[in-house]
Amino acid sequence: MTYPRMMVLDPSDSVAVALTPWPAGEDRDGLVAAEDIDRGHKIARHDIPQGQPILKYGQVMAIASRDIARGAHVHVQNCALPEGTAAMSAVGARLPEPPARRSFMGYLRPNGRVGTRNYVGVMASVNCSSTVCNAIAAEANRTLLPLFPGIDGFAPIVHDQGCGMANQGEGFDALVRTLKGYRDHPNFGGVLIIGLGCEVNQLTLYARNDWTSERFRCFNIQEVGGSRSAVTRAVELLRPIARAADMDRRIEQPVSELVLGMQCGGSDGFSGITANPALGVASDLLVAAGGTSILSETPEIYGAEHLLTARATPETAARIDGMIDWWRDYAAKNGASLDNNPSPGNKKGGLTTILEKSLGAVAKGGLAPLSGAFAYAERIDRRGFVYMDSPGYDPVAATGQVASGANIIAFTTGRGSCFGAKPAPSLKLSSNSDLARSMPEDIDIDCGPVVDEGLSLPQMGMRIYDAILDAASGSRTASEEFGYGDNEFVPWKIGAVL
Repeated sequence: MTYPRMMVLDPSDSVAVALTPWPAGEDRDGLVAAEDIDRGHKIARHDIPQGQPILKYGQVMAIASRDIARGAHVHVQNCALPEGTAAMSAVGARLPEPPARRSFMGYLRPNGRVGTRNYVGVMASVNCSSTVCNAIAAEANRTLLPLFPGIDGFAPIVHDQGCGMANQGEGFDALVRTLKGYRDHPNFGGVLIIGLGCEVNQLTLYARNDWTSERFRCFNIQEVGGSRSAVTRAVELLRPIARAADMDRRIEQPVSELVLGMQCGGSDGFSGITANPALGVASDLLVAAGGTSILSETPEIYGAEHLLTARATPETAARIDGMIDWWRDYAAKNGASLDNNPSPGNKKGGLTTILEKSLGAVAKGGLAPLSGAFAYAERIDRRGFVYMDSPGYDPVAATGQVASGANIIAFTTGRGSCFGAKPAPSLKLSSNSDLARSMPEDIDIDCGPVVDEGLSLPQMGMRIYDAILDAASGSRTASEEFGYGDNEFVPWKIGAVL
């Protein structure tokens, strides 16, 4: 059986995508390459005069910076950004029929939230306690974990903030929201927070008096005798916390209790035609079954935000437009521009402009109605497809999604990415089979069959949906097998270091 060697994503497109290397002079369905074109890169389907729009996905991804002949390679050498975003008409919102599978095995917490893992968190309130928190988690995993097989481990949540910063404003508020989101996360069966004692981010901000009181403790290193004494004291406090968490068991839960964080990193020319739209199908299935999915990375929806706002209420659309405006101003104040994307790796993989990259990135959001837009690390208070503001830097974006309530992550990549996000399991989706073969230790799902075998996006999306439910029920992901997640907690750092 033979499969296509090029793909046209929309009948109106100016370009086709090469699914295999396309040598100069080779004819594919009447289109002859004028030069060698790499896999994942674009070829002009017709002559494109200078200044005319170049369409991919049926949307403007660039304008021709010079005349482009039919069969020419369309990339950075002959593409430029248009004035403004040149938004085209957007596809209306719709959802598929709910899938037959609508439950998973999760941990029901007394407050009604449901976890997909049962970790005990060892959290630093400030960078000064991070080394001690790592030492505590290591000692607890060595001495306590064998005694309590019902928990998944002791996870250090450490960072480089908490002092040398203002005690109010955007940066401080974002840090506190993030830490409280992790403190309250349903994937933690218990939490210990460690401070130094003299920092800006005081432990008093994190006190609680509810059902978790028997599973929550905190103290400052300065109050217990120093670093080694802090490790000893922490292990004493963790024993009863671990005992309580060890009693929790997985029980059948509705898919409506799943909150999926969606990420993409190391994108290539196939990300927007395989892994991202297939994840979009899985997201729509999850939402149709009553669950929640979160799209983020505001600098990487720039130019394609109309595809989201067209599916939102006026209030939500205005909030997303406000986020774009904030980012444009924020970038300019720091000597950058939202147009300074894609990265060198993205371009080598076939992506030409931020518009093209954004159109592919937004595909992760499927076609579901947009139910709301939230600040970074803000608690998601509704079900459905939602947006959370964040940088495009993957660890920062994923950290915010987990803080907002994501209890599982799906991460697409075309160039290869190594990532985990304790306490949330992280599934890796490759956009092409070459990557899946070259990094099998890091890839959970190969989306390459969409182009290599003719598998439909709905079929691939169903595979991803099932894999999400399997991982939520306890199936270990590739990143968990290796041990990722101890160093990937990266709260968004906004503002000056004082």
